[in-house]
Amino acid sequence: MQTTINWHRFVSAAEVALSASTRILAAAEHAIAARGEFKLVLAGGSTPEKIYNLLTQAQTDWSKWKIYFGDERCLPADHPDRNSVMAARALLSAVTIPAAHIYPIAAELGPEQGAAQYRDIVAHALPFDMVLLGMGEDGHTASLFPGHQHDQNQLTHAVYNSPKPPPERVSISAKALADTAELMFIITGAGKRDAVQAWLNGADLPVATIKPPVVDVYIDNEAYPA
Repeated sequence: MQTTINWHRFVSAAEVALSASTRILAAAEHAIAARGEFKLVLAGGSTPEKIYNLLTQAQTDWSKWKIYFGDERCLPADHPDRNSVMAARALLSAVTIPAAHIYPIAAELGPEQGAAQYRDIVAHALPFDMVLLGMGEDGHTASLFPGHQHDQNQLTHAVYNSPKPPPERVSISAKALADTAELMFIITGAGKRDAVQAWLNGADLPVATIKPPVVDVYIDNEAYPA
């Protein structure tokens, strides 16, 4: 299946965050009107955190939102480096999404058990309404890293030997991340430019393995190759 990639360029990371938050709210309104719920997969990282801060000011039916996580570090549940802790600080503690609608990854159990537990949650949730993803300077996304091999038919992966600490993680698979109505990459900063160029050139990067019919990339001028 051919994937269409739409590149949305903005002057600054702040403009990326503002436009992305507007797009998320529009997706939520559409999903809630159509199906009575909005299933959103959150990304980690500094730019998504800006988006989450903006969303706290939104007018939406938070009771219909359901929150999932693209990946998680195998750290204690309250560790400040966990994506779930960042999301709670930036968004979830400030809005009225029911606790039963928030599905953190139990990565504190270790990669295998955490992945197995989240596999059932993902299977029940699919298809998602929107998936948010970032991209690392090496072209990784979620905790899908260059050179790592996974069973492509799985919905979640136990991740070992991450090139970024901590080495053990849990990630939703490329297959499951692609099973969504909308997929948005959020990419900002000059440090991402080389990886973006490699992606444009057709390099075999993890970001390129996630293949829904349409991908939207929200990117600032610093990250986009000249």
